[in-house]
Amino acid sequence: MKDHCTIFPIDKMCKVLKVSRSAFYNWLNHKPSKREFENERLTRMIRKIFFKSKKTYGSPRITTRLKKLEFRVSKNRVAAIMRKEGLRSVVKRKYVVTTDSKHNYPVVGNLLNRNFMVTGPGQVWVSDLTYIRTGSILQ
Repeated sequence: MKDHCTIFPIDKMCKVLKVSRSAFYNWLNHKPSKREFENERLTRMIRKIFFKSKKTYGSPRITTRLKKLEFRVSKNRVAAIMRKEGLRSVVKRKYVVTTDSKHNYPVVGNLLNRNFMVTGPGQVWVSDLTYIRTGSILQ
């Protein structure tokens, strides 16, 4: 409404948008409260810490960093601001080695020796079982 007040009358915009004129003028002359000002300052610091950590810090770590910078803030408040700003930590999973090459099981010899040329069907069969989920985790 503020941007269009030179084009349309305030009365008509208020009617169309179902807003009272007093509410519009109250919003227009509104000064930020101390809490809003502090939230804005916190938001800037949270964004700075979040991007400096390469998007890996969540609300607990950011709260710890803010407390070291002498901000009085709780983890829940930081979490709410992060949620409002759409900041979510992205933690990559660690690479887990699942191949156990040091086992005592018999290893079948390579009979094909990479010669996949055959004269008819059913002479050579090959497969790859790495996709089968077994449920066991090797450590």
